[in-house]
Amino acid sequence: MSAATHPPVSLSERFALYLDLIRFNRPAGWLVLVWPTLVALWAASGGFPGWHLVLVFVLGTFLMRSAGCCINDIADRKFDRHVKRTAQRPITTGKISVFEAAMVGLVLTLLSLGLVLTTRWEAVAWSVPAVLFTILYPFTKRFFAMPQAFLGIAFNFGVLIAFAAVQGQVPLMAWLLWLANMCMVLAYDTEYAMVDRDDDLKIGMKTSAITLGRFDVAAIMAFFVVCLGLTVWALVPLQLGWPWWLGVAVAGLQMAWHYSLIRRRTREGCFTAFSKSHWIGVSLFAGVALAFAL
Repeated sequence: MSAATHPPVSLSERFALYLDLIRFNRPAGWLVLVWPTLVALWAASGGFPGWHLVLVFVLGTFLMRSAGCCINDIADRKFDRHVKRTAQRPITTGKISVFEAAMVGLVLTLLSLGLVLTTRWEAVAWSVPAVLFTILYPFTKRFFAMPQAFLGIAFNFGVLIAFAAVQGQVPLMAWLLWLANMCMVLAYDTEYAMVDRDDDLKIGMKTSAITLGRFDVAAIMAFFVVCLGLTVWALVPLQLGWPWWLGVAVAGLQMAWHYSLIRRRTREGCFTAFSKSHWIGVSLFAGVALAFAL
């Protein structure tokens, strides 16, 4: 059925379509972003940063990821119909128009900007490139062999903005955490790309899973190791106690578990690995928060 022939829907049905558009019932996509951001916020503050900043960054992360979904689905609407996992997305099926999705994305971005405006001007300044990279990311899949790297840049601005909001600067610690989470994005989003590899090859989409080929699993594990190493290096100056090291150990065990899920490259195993990847961030954040609290 085309967009022009869809029957009118009620307000509640329209709202449900918007929730589907922003993946509201699939929270893994924003949870993988919020935990590294909270690690950065606690590290920048030397402990609990106050409820104002916590709410700003949790809500801001959710809103910007949701806006990113709108932008991504607009850009990929002609490709998504050829991919099993994405063929029923609201824009692809015509249930939501491109203009309507763009307006939803704009409102979400403005709400996120309003939250950042309640912090320092340095944080607002760093938010500008974050929005630009979020808009540009979907289009890199047409020509860039590793679009997941570009996604990592876009996704990790929350780490830099957190330091800017607390300290008014972006020190070396922030950049090390930024690089660490770049590796994390490369790991879990390559797992995600492995789910769609067959479909992406048919339609000419570029992904890290295709570029890495038979080295995909080895590369993912290397990204995990580098991520953990950089995170530890970044936070060494804070002299965190045993809860932090316990969190690191639990995160490392989860990374090993990911290998068991992806080594056979099945769609189910790779998707499970991606959908559970935010628990690595939970472990690291819990370690940081408890270390400061005790």
